[in-house]
Order: sequence, then C-alpha cells, then structure tokens
Amino acid sequence: MSSVLVIGYDPQALPGIDAEAVRTTLAEEVRRFGELGIEAAVTLVVFDESAEPAIAASLAERPWDVVVIGGGIRKTEVLLPLFEQTVNLIRRHAPGAAIAFNTNAGDSVEAARRRLP
Repeated sequence: MSSVLVIGYDPQALPGIDAEAVRTTLAEEVRRFGELGIEAAVTLVVFDESAEPAIAASLAERPWDVVVIGGGIRKTEVLLPLFEQTVNLIRRHAPGAAIAFNTNAGDSVEAARRRLP
C-alpha cells in the first residue's frame, strides 16, 4: 500500500482563514486517499521551535512514498525559512520519498498521485 504524508501550516495560526473549513477539507482528502488504497496522514505546523521536531517525528513514523508540502508553507514569503527547513527534513528523514506540492488543501490527492509510482 502506498503512503502519503501531507505537511501543512496550521490554519488556526493564519488570520482570516476559516480553520475549521481547512481541517474539514484535509479530513476529506485523507478519506479520498483511503478510497484509493493509499495510507495518508497530515501534520500541521506553525513557524516556531515546535515545527522541526513535529515534522521530523511525522517523517520517522514510517517510510513515506510521497510527502506533499502544502501551499500555506510554500506560498507565504515570510515562511520561506520553514519551507527550506521542511524540504531539508524530508531529505534527511525520508530520502526515498518523492516530494509533491498542492495548491490548496483540497488537491493533495492529485498532487500525491502525480508522484506515486
């Protein structure tokens, strides 16, 4: 069975975002992964000292086939250091995983499927 880890920015930490709607969408994506026979997990982080250990722990849970880095981390210029940190943690803790990028919480399945064998 294929496995996918989605790493995103915690929507509760973003002003003006409907955090509950984003979490609902992510839960729906996990359900969609399951329907496709793909094991999936989501890790949400904020840009502070807790991000690195949270990401590293999630990456170490199992061998991941694909790690999807969410648009909230990538698209916000002030979060560029978190994006770099995330990529380097993936290289270190999940070197066999492909890296994919979603455009929003609702297209994580499509992002991962582009990189699944």
